[in-house]
Amino acid sequence: MALLDFLRQKEFAEISALKNKLALLEKDIEIFREREDRLNHDILSLRNERDKLLKYKDVSDVDNEKERIIKELKDAKEELQKEELESKDNIEKLKKEAEELLEEIENKKKQVVELDNTILLQDYGMYSPVYDFADSEMYKDRLDAIRTEQKNMILYKTAATCSTNWTLNGSEAQGRVMTNQNIKQILRCFNDECDMLISKVKFNNATAFIEKIRKSYDALNKMNSKNAVSISYEYLELKVQELQLAYEYAQKKQEEKEEQRRIREQMREEARLQKEIEEARKDIEKEQKHYMNALLKLDKQLGECDEVEKEVLLEKKSEIERHLSDLDIAIKDIDYREANKRAGYVYIISNIGSFGENVYKIGMTRRLDPMERVDELGDASVPFKFDVHAMIFSDDAPTLETALHHAFENKKVNMINGRREFFNVTLEEIEEVVKANYDKTVEFVQIPQAEQYRESQKILKSLEIS
Repeated sequence: MALLDFLRQKEFAEISALKNKLALLEKDIEIFREREDRLNHDILSLRNERDKLLKYKDVSDVDNEKERIIKELKDAKEELQKEELESKDNIEKLKKEAEELLEEIENKKKQVVELDNTILLQDYGMYSPVYDFADSEMYKDRLDAIRTEQKNMILYKTAATCSTNWTLNGSEAQGRVMTNQNIKQILRCFNDECDMLISKVKFNNATAFIEKIRKSYDALNKMNSKNAVSISYEYLELKVQELQLAYEYAQKKQEEKEEQRRIREQMREEARLQKEIEEARKDIEKEQKHYMNALLKLDKQLGECDEVEKEVLLEKKSEIERHLSDLDIAIKDIDYREANKRAGYVYIISNIGSFGENVYKIGMTRRLDPMERVDELGDASVPFKFDVHAMIFSDDAPTLETALHHAFENKKVNMINGRREFFNVTLEEIEEVVKANYDKTVEFVQIPQAEQYRESQKILKSLEIS
């Protein structure tokens, strides 16, 4: 990066120097124009004097002195005309030089590749992927093939060539050695710059770096034109392809990492759900067993009790049967959740202390207790806990989550990573989409408690006052 900064500063310094030179030339042009105006004025005055004297040319009293004056005036006129022509020539030369300077300044501006990331962001979205391989291994194989092609071109001396058979000190052999050294030098310079650019290529500079490689190719070929040495166009295109592949290969690897992370997270969620289901089933079955034992005991007591005790025991039996009925419903719910792998909760949560107003996370969990997932999200990685605005149970939670994400596709906070489920949208917009398309009965909490955040704000204000 230091080298690129140096080159950028050097380009700007050259442009500044050219602009200063242009300003001096323009000043010289102005001086010559003023001088030309004075000469024209002097010529006009001399012509007037000549015309006055010519009136007396044929008069008898015109003496030799007057003839001498006329001759001097003619000579002066010729000298002034000569100076006028020279001034015009100089002005034309200066104009041409100024035009050349302007053209050189424009070319220098085009050669400057701005490396500051904040300016390079204007190229965001300009790079269009050239390759569309299914996985990173295919990118890697193609990248290896491109690099092998480059090595072969160097090996067979087609990467750079010399169009002249030079002799050195009258020796063709020494001329070939000199040519090989020139070829090696131009390739080393080109490869070094390309390798540096390829190692630093990112989403916001890929297009600029491709242009930089092409300009380096043009500049090196121009610098070595006197030696008749030049890099081949085929080798240039291989370097451009290498940069494109290197960037897309890195992108594909990152996508695969994100996908693997998503799969691992999904597997962890499923494992947690299965553990929850097993523990809940075990607890319910244990509770059922206790109530069944109590029910058997009551049935035995009912067969041996009097009428007064019987009424109390029947009431107690009815209560136990209600508990057993509730437990049967709970078991059926657990069976349903275990059988239906897509049932779960879609949650809409916010964290105004961490992300500000109108930023909501729309996520999904299949946990039996969805608040466990919300509590996990509000761990030490954010300063405050999340507030729940809605918790929507669905037989197909992933589909509902995906539908809501698509509804607010253009309002994602992170437009690159789709796994970051934060959206810059109002709660009213979310509620409208949910109730219009999925569930009219969902209740939304409009104002988040954000208890710790609000208490923290009060403390900060009190400290400012004191």
